[in-house]
Amino acid sequence: MSGSFIDSSVFVYSLDPSNREKREIARRLIGDVLHNGEGSISFQVIQETLNVITRKFQQPVVRVDLEEFLDEVLVPMWRVMPSRRLYERALDLQSRYGKSFYDSLIVSAALEAGCTRLYSDDLRHGQRIEGLVIENPFLS
Repeated sequence: MSGSFIDSSVFVYSLDPSNREKREIARRLIGDVLHNGEGSISFQVIQETLNVITRKFQQPVVRVDLEEFLDEVLVPMWRVMPSRRLYERALDLQSRYGKSFYDSLIVSAALEAGCTRLYSDDLRHGQRIEGLVIENPFLS
């Protein structure tokens, strides 16, 4: 296993005009994983990211920029599609670790992609799950 899985919050912060520090950290991280080709995301990350960035910011991201972000950032890392196995594993992880279903689905997707690191500020920093280490990139 190798590679990094990136949760949707990192992508959202990369476009967030209200938090310069997190925006720069997120952009650097995304750029690094795009450059080395070891970044992975799932369909869920794409959906959550697009949902939030089309609704969250006071100044909405324009459609042409959304399509460029989709084509140049999200799609190149898209490795995990929905499957019965993915959902079964998420249910198992939810049962074993007490996480929400959607958080368990993110962890399941990261494991499915063969990643060793999951970047997220929504999950417990430093937790290890089946060879996967959760890391909050925004902690100093």
